Amino acid sequence: MEQQSPEQQSPEPQNPQPQNLEQQNADLPVTPGPAPAQEPSAETRPKLGDRMRDWLRTAVLWFAGVAALVIVYFVLAAFLPRWWANRVGANVDGSFTRGTTSGLLFGILGTALTLVLLGLAALALYQRRKVIAGILAVLGVVASIPNLLTLSVVVGSSKAAHAGERILDVEAPAFRGATLIGVIIGAVLAAVIGFLIYRYRSRGRRLAQAQAELAGR
Repeated sequence: MEQQSPEQQSPEPQNPQPQNLEQQNADLPVTPGPAPAQEPSAETRPKLGDRMRDWLRTAVLWFAGVAALVIVYFVLAAFLPRWWANRVGANVDGSFTRGTTSGLLFGILGTALTLVLLGLAALALYQRRKVIAGILAVLGVVASIPNLLTLSVVVGSSKAAHAGERILDVEAPAFRGATLIGVIIGAVLAAVIGFLIYRYRSRGRRLAQAQAELAGR
């Protein structure tokens, strides 16, 4: 038999030698661990004197704000009741029919709009839409101004309030009584609107839940 030459013999596969474990660990990248939390040094901590100055500044600002509100209240209390009574008297001009109609309109619209807008503002705030909630709240306060001015004439104890009562008695008969009736009607109307909004939202949630259940089947 002929012997095969070394070129004709198939070379045996060479198994790679496993690397050393220490070399493998040395080749792995080293990830730095989390840095230890550093406590604030004595230089970065606010000193007691700085905190006292901040508290004193805040207290002064609050006191100035409250004092400004009190001053504005007394100024407006001495001016607004008489001014509002003159405006209403000029509009009604002594007419019993106009006094009744104006009082009902102010009472119904002012109360209903105020309560509905404030309710929507509370709903928007619950849904975390703060900008819309702020706008609705401001609109609600604006809508309540006419009724608040009439209330300042009725329950006020200043000279301007008493002068406003005399003006309304002569130039705007039936206005105050009609406003009170309008406020009651407006509150009932706002409650009905709020109930309808609640029913509409509840129905929408039920429909969305039913559609989600049908889509999941």
